[in-house]
Order: sequence, then C-alpha cells, then structure tokens
Amino acid sequence: MHACHECDALQRPVPLQSGGMARCWRCGAVLYRRRRHGLDATVALTLAAAILFGLGNVFPLVGLDMQGQTRATSLWGAVATLWDQDVPLLAALVFATTLALPAFDLAAMLWLLLPLALGRRPIGGALVLRGLLAIKPWGMVEVFMLGVLVALVKLAHVATVVPGVALWSFGALILLMAAAAASFDADLAWSRLAAVSRPTS
Repeated sequence: MHACHECDALQRPVPLQSGGMARCWRCGAVLYRRRRHGLDATVALTLAAAILFGLGNVFPLVGLDMQGQTRATSLWGAVATLWDQDVPLLAALVFATTLALPAFDLAAMLWLLLPLALGRRPIGGALVLRGLLAIKPWGMVEVFMLGVLVALVKLAHVATVVPGVALWSFGALILLMAAAAASFDADLAWSRLAAVSRPTS
C-alpha cells in the first residue's frame, strides 16, 4: 500500500507508463511519477557528479594574489584552517555538510543504482536506500558555495581573486546533484529492489 504524504490515505500502487503520474484519490496530491528515462539518467548524472566531486577535492578552490604573493586553498584546507583557529564545531559542520554527507550521497547512489541498472541486487540495498533518503536534505554544498561567492566579492577589494579548478567543479557539481535528485525515482528504486531480491524458482 502507498500512503499519501498529504492526507495519509492508503491506496494500492498502479503501474504507470513512462512519463506518467499517480495522484491521490482523496486530495489529488502527486503520489509518484515515472520518469521517462527511469534510473538510467540518474546513474549518468550521479557518475558525472562523482567525478566533479573528486576534482573539487583535489584541486585548489580559490587563490588570492596580494602584493605579488599568491595563496591558494582547497576545501580540505578550509576545514583544517577552521580547526586550527579553535572553532572545531564549525569545522565539523563544514566537513559534514560539504564533504562527508555529499560523498555518502554520491557513493550510496552509485552503490544502489549501478547494480540495479545491471539487474543485480545491491548488497544491503534496502538499508542503503533508507539511509540515502534520510541524509539527502543535509547535503549543503550549494549553501557553502554561496558563502564562498559572497566572501570572494568582499575580498576582491583587497586582493586579486584567482578562481581554482575546484570552484568551477563545485559549481557544476551543484547543478548535476540537483538534476540527479530531480530525476531520482525512489518508488521505482524500491520496486526494482524488490524485483531483484525476489527469489526465483
């Protein structure tokens, strides 16, 4: 049975055509959709996002050129600087929301969706999917990048700002992660997971 997230009415799920939409019989709220490209588009977007996330953590985020001296830092460097300046709670918050949770989000998506795309059962698939749905709202890369852009605008008055490869990578990463989240069909993932987990006779 499928519970409506608006009025809690229970109803049996019905199969949908590609691009179709199911609505609640009581309140008319959208229960679930069937994306035109299924989970394949989500897999492709997540793979691209994972590559950009790796680049964003390898290369410098931004550099500052002041009086002939250039200093660059990465996202890891920003967390380490906050830790060294005796603000461990802020360092832990930045680490969790911009590094740990997005990394878990991408890893869990790939762990779950790649085997499903190949018709195989992912190890611990149900647990991974529940964890994925629970942590998705806590990834805040876009909030961090907004803060970085505000800081760069202010620093531009006192130094020459040199955007790093990681800055462009994270900018594209935000778009790809948003597209992957929009294309992710949790109901389809559950049904695929149930299908591959069902014993064959």
